[in-house]
Amino acid sequence: MLKFTEDHEWLKIEGDVATVGITEHAAEQLGDLVFVELPEPGTSFEKGGEASTVESVKAASDVYCPLDGEIVEVNQAIVDDPSLVNSDPTGDGWFFKLKLANAADADALMDETAYKTMIG
Repeated sequence: MLKFTEDHEWLKIEGDVATVGITEHAAEQLGDLVFVELPEPGTSFEKGGEASTVESVKAASDVYCPLDGEIVEVNQAIVDDPSLVNSDPTGDGWFFKLKLANAADADALMDETAYKTMIG
């Protein structure tokens, strides 16, 4: 089951680890990505911290950490080929895996229905 943030990130939570990426809506709004910068594994972030940066032909944008936690893995494939984020944003285009400080915090995030309502 996926959870979503108001900043257009998605989370797939398995135990106390969340795989995080940007939504299809966000990828479409950004356009073709040409650059992705990811955090270093072992880095801790608070909810809302700037965890990654993406650049497209249109703009640069930050990707925020959706919950408190520590980066345990990053997806080097999207650094090598940023177009993966555009072609498969909720699959191969994931950004990082986050060991959650408190997995119960994810309960406050939106489900897919609420997210779709938000983006209209």
